[in-house]
Amino acid sequence: MPFAALGLPAPLVKGVRAAGYTQPTPIQAKAIPLVLSGRDLIAAAQTGTGKTAAFILPILAHLLKGGQRLRALVLTPTRELAAQIETNARDYARFTDLSIGVVFGGVPIPPQERLLRNHGVDLLVATPGRLLDLQGRQSLSLDEVEILVLDEADRMVDMGFAPDLRRILKLLPTNRQTLLFSATMPPELNKVAKETLHDPARVDLAPPSRPAAGITQAVYPVPRHLKTDLLHHLLRETDTGGVIVFTRTKHGAARLAKNLERRGHSVSALHGDRTQSQRERALSDLRRGRIDVLVATDIASRGIDVDDITHVINFDVPHTPEDYVHRIGRTGRVDALGDAFTFMSPDESKDVTGIERFLARTIPRVMLPDFDYKARPQPGAAGRERDEERSSRGGRSGGGGGGRDRGDRSSRGSSRGVVTVVRHGGSPSGNGGGSRPAQSQSQSQPQAQASSATHGRRPKAADSTRRGKRRI
Repeated sequence: MPFAALGLPAPLVKGVRAAGYTQPTPIQAKAIPLVLSGRDLIAAAQTGTGKTAAFILPILAHLLKGGQRLRALVLTPTRELAAQIETNARDYARFTDLSIGVVFGGVPIPPQERLLRNHGVDLLVATPGRLLDLQGRQSLSLDEVEILVLDEADRMVDMGFAPDLRRILKLLPTNRQTLLFSATMPPELNKVAKETLHDPARVDLAPPSRPAAGITQAVYPVPRHLKTDLLHHLLRETDTGGVIVFTRTKHGAARLAKNLERRGHSVSALHGDRTQSQRERALSDLRRGRIDVLVATDIASRGIDVDDITHVINFDVPHTPEDYVHRIGRTGRVDALGDAFTFMSPDESKDVTGIERFLARTIPRVMLPDFDYKARPQPGAAGRERDEERSSRGGRSGGGGGGRDRGDRSSRGSSRGVVTVVRHGGSPSGNGGGSRPAQSQSQSQPQAQASSATHGRRPKAADSTRRGKRRI
């Protein structure tokens, strides 16, 4: 089905084609006609499936019918996601006269005030905190907003934006169209939806326990003090392209990035203590191949659209299964292939078990025969690791986002499970080998199917650069 068959105006179809897209994704094919009809909508879809175009395109079609004023508002939890949505919207609207703006925290507010007061916009993408700051300074009016989008709404609630959302909802006209897009729909978000939306249609293409099919997952058991050595080993010996490494805290991200840089890797860090220009530069460098590794907190686990990420590595196991799904969703986007590796120290086994229960499957374990798992920690390293772990258990990730850079609220899993231990370079114990992970299974049937020992790892080629070997 071409985009033109969805009822979009010709200028937008032309803009989509110029952006390089010819066929709508399933979420776009289902959501666009519903939004064009004027209905409220709750849509759940996996990260990387085209949710942004699913709401931006029909909104732009609606805006083409009226005069210039702020008639559509998109709220999103982080500044990176806000910037990405605004970029996509501009691309799709390039053959129209529509005006699109974005506002978020971490940058000076006067230029944003001038944009809204002097020029005006038809569509505004915003983080909740900065939007309220601008409204409090009387820099914009929300009285004529006809369409509201809550993008990554579960993340906004989790990051503590619920009070800000309630304040914003009171400022908006009650007679409006409301769209809620999210990768997961936990019970608390369903409650918010009942209070906010009127007789919404539902599109559910994203069971939260099913990461994208193209992602190969593996768990690497390793003592905490050897995680950095294992990461260096994998980056050196594995055929990787763009890599995102996730840590729990901003201090851990900064320290790990410096350590990897000392070991010869091209790396940058992305976390809440970085300025907006530094964060934008880090993402630009990753997209353009100037760096191969981005070390990030969960600020980057949603909404970062970098097409050629071959590997996501969880240096620290996330506290919540939902965060795990969103982290690994940075690879394997839009039917591409990718690898997701998780480093598990003994004290993190309960978190991994909670993730496996959430996924209703076990994740194969991989141990490398050429890595020294018995190496002793360097002097002082153990104390730093303990301090870092105590800091990360405090409940805040240090990533933050949006207008006020609030941290993540998270909880720990507590279930236990049985998995197969897979030895790298040899046959696993169990039922024999295969090239992909074990199929999904319930926790009541703990026998794990064996998978290939390499489990998604590709030996590094000796005669070409890392950037030239990307798997798209």
